[in-house]
Amino acid sequence: MQAAPSTEPAPLAPEDEALRAALLGPPGARQRRALAKAITLIESTRPEHRTRADALLDALLPHTGGALRLGISGVPGVGKSTFIEALGLHLVGAGHRVAVLAVDPSSSLSGGSILGDKTRMERLSTHEQAFIRPSPSGGTLGGVAEKTREAILVCEAARHDVVIVETVGVGQSETAVAGMTDLFVLMQLPNAGDDLQAIKKGVMELADLVLVNKADLDADATTRAQAQLTSALRWLGPHAHAAVRVMPLSALTGQGVAEFWQLACEEHRQRQAAGTLHARRHEQDEAWMWARIEAGLRQRFRADPAVREVLPEISTLVRAGRLAPSVAARRLLERMR
Repeated sequence: MQAAPSTEPAPLAPEDEALRAALLGPPGARQRRALAKAITLIESTRPEHRTRADALLDALLPHTGGALRLGISGVPGVGKSTFIEALGLHLVGAGHRVAVLAVDPSSSLSGGSILGDKTRMERLSTHEQAFIRPSPSGGTLGGVAEKTREAILVCEAARHDVVIVETVGVGQSETAVAGMTDLFVLMQLPNAGDDLQAIKKGVMELADLVLVNKADLDADATTRAQAQLTSALRWLGPHAHAAVRVMPLSALTGQGVAEFWQLACEEHRQRQAAGTLHARRHEQDEAWMWARIEAGLRQRFRADPAVREVLPEISTLVRAGRLAPSVAARRLLERMR
């Protein structure tokens, strides 16, 4: 009979104990370095680093959960980075500590990523009350990096009270960020399409707030887009939130940034009072657990000796059209020990 899994946190290595102390210590250059090192450790794929990262997360967990987690999504060119910098500068000016986790797409050929968000947020990146961490998506679906959830916890442990997650920006598939944040904000453009374009579901039905950016360029087009989006959200029916707000914004001029933050705080407070915020986070934690289980099973499947023994032959048969993919998958799964 197998023993029940231990719930006691694993002991930290001496270097990781120093990392934990720096993260939980006073704000400053030492904490910023520790924050960068901790996220690098968490993102590492080396088995020994994963073990250390797990122990560090367990040690930091009691100090997490105190931030407003904000997800920002939208197509390329909508102005996500410009808006995040404007919002971040507004927040640090009001005494908040802001962490931005920006995800850049990885090349499917080279695996590389530009990681240019710190360049696009030049003013915010130099502020001592802000921390910006660009990460490659690494091919992870949903517009976020594989370890973005863990990075959120590390930023919260370092007492950043607002954590902003900026998605890759590839279109309608960016739904994963809604499963790790308290408020999911979708950014749209005026003159981006007709009613059918606006009603695309995907991220639309998950949005908590919708922003029509670049309102300073064309006021009439912004008004039309706001009306179209409001109407489209009603058509989505019970899957969408009952009262999703659509508001105009100009990230470049700062118009509407303060109003957005006021609305976001009001929504956050209402959810806290109603208990729905904690319920949402508990559901997200469980979904996160299952996502990591599925990722771990995929890794074990690919590493299984019995699977690797027959995988080249079965792949060749599938490519040649001599074996149905569903049959091939079943045979490979049966080989897994």
